Amino acid sequence: MTNIESTRYTNVCRVAVFIPLRQSFDYLIPDHFHRYSIQPGIRVLVPFGRQNKIGVITHSKIHSSVNRKRLKCIKTVIDGKPLFNHSDLHLIEWAARYYHHPIGDVMSSALPGLLRKNRAAELPAETILCLTPQGEAISLDSLKRAPRQQELIKYLQATPARLSSTKALNKSGIQWRGCLSPLIKKGLVIQEKQIPDCESSSTVSSLPLSLTTAQQQAVDTLLENTHQFGVFLLDGVTGSGKTEVYMQLIQKVLNQQKQVLVLLPEIALTPQLEERFRARFPVSIGLYHSGLTEKDRCTHWLQFQQGITSILLGTRSATFIPMSQPGLIIMDEEHDPSFKQQEGFRFSARNVAIRRAQLLNIPILLGTATPAIETLHNAQTKRYQHLKLPARAGNSVLPKLKLLDIRNLTMHSGLSEALIQHIDKTLSQNEQVMLFINRRGYAPAYMCHQCGWVARCPRCDANAVVHIDQQRLWCHHCGSNSGLPKKCPACHGIKLEALGVGTERVEKFLQQRFANARTARFDRDSIPSKSTLDTLLSAVQNDEIDILIGTQMLAKGHHFPNVTLVCILDTDQGLFSTDFRAAERLAQMVIQVAGRAGRAEKFGQVILQTRQPDHPLLLTLINHGYSRFAVNTIQERVQAHLPPLSYQALFRTKSTNQASGLHLLQQMRTELEKITDEILVLGPVPAPMEKLAGQYRYQLLLQSSQRKALHHCLNRIIPYISTLKISKLVRWSVDIDPIDLY
Repeated sequence: MTNIESTRYTNVCRVAVFIPLRQSFDYLIPDHFHRYSIQPGIRVLVPFGRQNKIGVITHSKIHSSVNRKRLKCIKTVIDGKPLFNHSDLHLIEWAARYYHHPIGDVMSSALPGLLRKNRAAELPAETILCLTPQGEAISLDSLKRAPRQQELIKYLQATPARLSSTKALNKSGIQWRGCLSPLIKKGLVIQEKQIPDCESSSTVSSLPLSLTTAQQQAVDTLLENTHQFGVFLLDGVTGSGKTEVYMQLIQKVLNQQKQVLVLLPEIALTPQLEERFRARFPVSIGLYHSGLTEKDRCTHWLQFQQGITSILLGTRSATFIPMSQPGLIIMDEEHDPSFKQQEGFRFSARNVAIRRAQLLNIPILLGTATPAIETLHNAQTKRYQHLKLPARAGNSVLPKLKLLDIRNLTMHSGLSEALIQHIDKTLSQNEQVMLFINRRGYAPAYMCHQCGWVARCPRCDANAVVHIDQQRLWCHHCGSNSGLPKKCPACHGIKLEALGVGTERVEKFLQQRFANARTARFDRDSIPSKSTLDTLLSAVQNDEIDILIGTQMLAKGHHFPNVTLVCILDTDQGLFSTDFRAAERLAQMVIQVAGRAGRAEKFGQVILQTRQPDHPLLLTLINHGYSRFAVNTIQERVQAHLPPLSYQALFRTKSTNQASGLHLLQQMRTELEKITDEILVLGPVPAPMEKLAGQYRYQLLLQSSQRKALHHCLNRIIPYISTLKISKLVRWSVDIDPIDLY
């Protein structure tokens, strides 16, 4: 290449623009921009069509294949230094390729909402009032005629550093605003902006516990590998002390002046873990989840990115947050489906976190009592190192699981009389009871006994759910709602009845049956905010609640020492699904819920109400535990050539016209048959819920025993879709490694 050609293309960079297109774009770097400021990882404002868009530079000083005359110039450089380093960008580009998702959308997802806009990536500063030397020396008597000025000077003179934030002044009750200006004019006080230090515990109130032999072996194994990549599965029964293993490992990493990223499946798990971490570690701890304000999310993101925060607790969205001093990644409850994004950028936080640890050359620890079948298979094939905690820590023992056959029994709002007696006995011993039913609302159906009419969602193929407290019918899929009718809209009859059981109905029955017991419901309807959840969890810990009723929110990771009876009201719900993962999810749910019982020194028991007491899955769990179930499941998957022994990609379509999505997938199938015969193509078929939110949905499943062959096929079929006219009338998506065929 000649010097002229080289000069022509050296001032070009590649930008991942925050738009849903599956490519990056090349832009000219204007001559008046300093070359050192144009680095990969910084945000820029670029012209795109008739608008200006935000993007992140992925490569600088590139040789573009696009004619220079067609290239546009960057308008603004937003950041003075990169938000993402080379490793971060490598991860984002890998994720975009692997999940076949627009790179600009992936890049945008890796940022907090405020940084997706044209605003500086700066930590919020607070206003500080500081005494000048004259202010420190002045006599308070000289300010007698200005009592408010005197009060402020007295307050500042009493502070150790002779300064105070305006935030602290507001809490003090001093009326300082009106007197600040004259004090500044007198040269007694100055006003400055200062970035506040992260909050950290000044005292350690929790000391490391003595470890069991198995716990110590797990810690020692990890410590031998802290300076290199490795995936470690910490497979410990509920109550085995996985969190203590986490904390002792974290302390070792902190001693090396490195950071730790802890990923959790649900916001509900953060309060207890945050409290334990703050009691143990005198360092700054950040949080990152959807329950925070946009401002707080941005602050915590930047603090971890800049190395100000040592530990970050976050949900799925925290997976991409940059680490300035990476040391360790921990994923608690790694099996949880919440770690897979189900809309938009459909990534698996577990897989991305593992890839990230590999790029950073640090270990990642996956903790759970019920490993995902894919994870367990990787451990069996030695891709992951398998660490086991087979017994509970301390003096607690695993609770006994018992099947309660409810065939031909009279039920009271989902509870059998035998179960009610168990509850009564537990309460009489001043112990707590937890009831699990994974269904919100009062009842899942509302029916007329005169004509058979059933309340349906007008926009979905689903029944409307009764919510008695609100006197409304709600669709739990699209959010449509209406008032609870007193007369049947079909025959005008008045014999209307709520059928089935939800958390609300169970709560009302128990409040009547056990009038003196204090009940609390844990579901999205009753817990609108993190503060409400914190209050309820604290009440449980303080024995201010006797009966807990809840959904999945209660099943994960909580430590309730005085809960000795756990009841699963509708165990059979997951036994008859067409999804091959349904049995795995049911087994995980049973073991996780059961794990809430008897976590202290008191003996716990778990009762599973069922009409299928002879079902092989339930008998395996009761008699042999989750590990035997998992071994059997892997063998079944091998025989059926299902994941993890094969790899899948699921195409979904949504359209207001019932035929459009089906037609698109049919054309794709025809093209796929031309492209390859190495891929198993299933469908197109209607989704299990064909109509959702007024859209008709269809699916096409691709499966291969070779991951490379599957992705090679996807690389050819996805560009083909955009050439089809009908694709403009249909919303379509591709889900790599789908965990739900919904």
